Amino acid sequence: MRFNQKQFKTALQQVKEQLSLQVELPTTPLHIFETLPSTNQTLWELLNQGATIPRVVIAAQQTAGRGQWGRQWQSSIGGLYLSVAVAPHLKASNSAHLTLSSAWGIARALRSYGIPVLLKWPNDLLLLDLKLGGILTETRVQQGQITKAVIGIGINWSNIVPESGINLQSFCQQQLNPQVTSLEMLAAIALQGLLSGYQYWLEFGIESLLPSYLELLHSLGSQVIVDGKPGIITGVTPTGELRVSVNSSTGSSDISLKPGRISLGYSSKP
Repeated sequence: MRFNQKQFKTALQQVKEQLSLQVELPTTPLHIFETLPSTNQTLWELLNQGATIPRVVIAAQQTAGRGQWGRQWQSSIGGLYLSVAVAPHLKASNSAHLTLSSAWGIARALRSYGIPVLLKWPNDLLLLDLKLGGILTETRVQQGQITKAVIGIGINWSNIVPESGINLQSFCQQQLNPQVTSLEMLAAIALQGLLSGYQYWLEFGIESLLPSYLELLHSLGSQVIVDGKPGIITGVTPTGELRVSVNSSTGSSDISLKPGRISLGYSSKP
């Protein structure tokens, strides 16, 4: 499957009009590859060679795709594998802002096309309780500030997925939803969504974005077990930690969990 650059550029303008976005596209070149080890890795290599920011890399297939915590991300032909480089000049302690704003922007963009995407903390896109995609943000820090960041997106389009996954093409066919018709259209929606989320965060900050993010949080109000104690998910902090109200013999208390402290899991296909 070849990625049609001309079709993608046409879709970008259509998506911008559909979403009523004021976000300008990157003016630097768009790099499209048939096969790469990793779009994030290739984008970092381009930046190390002096490439300007912002910049976008797209691949039809990854041979060494990565997910959160270094997990392998299945990246077969038919999926969307896209990375965007930005220069946020953000405190390193607030790095989660990039993932939160990107996921929120992409989810909102997909929902505007009739795709009922929700967010799974900290970095996944869910559709019908199954994993549609994920986001991997990598940063470079100088003196406590993030000077460069690469935000990688993987979204299932027509590729084979595991039991906990779903691909968007099948969903659109089953739901008779003709709005997202190609991988190029999906790429345009994801890129414009990411840019809109990032731009909103730049202009208004994380405190303004969080209430809308929480409206899409799949696990909000769900029961979880933390260190053997029952709790209820109540939100996400401005630094990207999961808020949980935990019950114990002495009463309830609010705690904040960093990514990796708890796994929220996935549903599986019936």
